[in-house]
Amino acid sequence: MFCTMLKYKAEKEGKTYLEVDRFFPSSKTCNVCLNQVGSLPLDVRSWTCEHCQTLHDRDINASINIKNEALRILSLGTSDTANLRGCKSSGKTFVLSDAIPVEVGSPHLLVEKCG
Repeated sequence: MFCTMLKYKAEKEGKTYLEVDRFFPSSKTCNVCLNQVGSLPLDVRSWTCEHCQTLHDRDINASINIKNEALRILSLGTSDTANLRGCKSSGKTFVLSDAIPVEVGSPHLLVEKCG
């Protein structure tokens, strides 16, 4: 029900409502070089990429990867993203907004997790 209301509010405000696959490896992919670690237990809150030696906070790294994945999906075109709209129990749901600038990717987009 929350996702339904969020989708309605987002679209009413002219925002884009988009889901990213729940199995997208956002936490264990380096947002700098895209190297992916094989295993990352939930109790590990920070990790260093073996390839580029970047130190990552697990949650910040995941949020950057999710934002970049959502932007990648959007760049594919509206016909590809039409199937991703709506709140499915198998997906993570996000709202793209131009309200707050972010560091990586497009300078005027924010991705917020809602589920």
